Amino acid sequence: MLDKHGTPLQPTTPARARKLLKAGRAVVHRHAPFVIRLKDRTVDQSQVDGAEIGIDPGSKHTGIAVFTTAGRDRRGLYAIELAHRGGTIRDKLAQRAAYRRARRSRNLRYRAPRFNNRGRPEGWLAPSLRHRVDTTMSWVHRLARWAPVHAVHVERVAFDTHVLTAGRPLEGVEYQHGTLAGYEVREYLLAKWRRACAHCGAKNVPLNIDHIRPRSLGGSDRVSNLALACIPCNQAKSNRPIEDFLRCRPKQLATVLTQTKAPLRDAAAVNATRWALWRALDTAFPGQTRTASGGRTKWNRTRAGLPKTHTLDALCVGHLDSISAYPATVLAIMATGRGTYSRTRTDAYGFPRLRLPRHKTFFDYQTGDLARAVILTGKHAGTHVGRIAVRATGSFNIRTRHGLIQGLRHKHFRLLQRADGYGYTTRKEGCGVSTPA
Repeated sequence: MLDKHGTPLQPTTPARARKLLKAGRAVVHRHAPFVIRLKDRTVDQSQVDGAEIGIDPGSKHTGIAVFTTAGRDRRGLYAIELAHRGGTIRDKLAQRAAYRRARRSRNLRYRAPRFNNRGRPEGWLAPSLRHRVDTTMSWVHRLARWAPVHAVHVERVAFDTHVLTAGRPLEGVEYQHGTLAGYEVREYLLAKWRRACAHCGAKNVPLNIDHIRPRSLGGSDRVSNLALACIPCNQAKSNRPIEDFLRCRPKQLATVLTQTKAPLRDAAAVNATRWALWRALDTAFPGQTRTASGGRTKWNRTRAGLPKTHTLDALCVGHLDSISAYPATVLAIMATGRGTYSRTRTDAYGFPRLRLPRHKTFFDYQTGDLARAVILTGKHAGTHVGRIAVRATGSFNIRTRHGLIQGLRHKHFRLLQRADGYGYTTRKEGCGVSTPA
């Protein structure tokens, strides 16, 4: 909520926002996220206690939570699940490199590659990784414009050295043994084995840590020798080697052995960007950025009895005693990009095959705008809200939370919000990842 001059005020509830809009005391400042602006009040006439932001960074999705703190009790106000497009960026760059490599190898005018004579500045990140940092920072800055943010909590993969219980100096492996010892390893295994039994694929059941090569046969406690197993599979396997236990299921055995050697690409992306994200946050909010480990986040979430989601993890980042409330609805945001500068489409060999229009706006709309279409008759009768795809003919498509609707005339649309490179939808908290429109 904003005052009449655009200064952020204390966030309000949806019910109070509806009353203010109905009474004419406020206007809609933005639809997604929904922000209102008061017409009869300034920040000097209001009580602003401030809010805090929690961030749970991820490779594919990042959770962001806005909450207030009373002592060490937190009350969640707003939740955002941000879907990154790092994979799409990586694939596009690989495709571009393949086109260039193929064209250099043809019987054409030779142009030597230039990637070997280009220097990289200090702190350089690959575009797919830089995207994760930039989009997260973009949304933190946006939330800081709409809410009185005075502290930011971010999860950073590190052991919690502040709660060590030993009363003597610790060295080596002992230095990592404290109240949260083992939480980091468990989180690693849950991510690596996708929270399912490695032997039967069972999900949403209690999982034990199983040694692929049993310790009685010389197996070690290294993470590469650990897997997840449900209780029946763990008891049935006992101290047998994995090859003996899955002898009658060769496909599953091959899958398990392949997974043990598979790198954690998503975890590697998070590890590569965690320092860059922390530096960016510390620069934007000097003295207000606090970090915590993933084990601390899981410990807080387990104590509060909350399900595993990115947004609830963001609410549980840092040091706290309890969580009194959290939002029932999550705004799911997908990074869609702002289109492309290229005005052509290529064939399989990288040569132009068709041309696109030289401008992107038709009938005052452009692809990606958030709009409402009101259809009175026909098979598409009703009200549809979502992102639109424009055509020069005036026949637009709109993608709503229920699916794609094609062939609607531009005269039926009313603009709600200009395209900003993101798609928006909502889902219930704890219902998993959704696909934004």
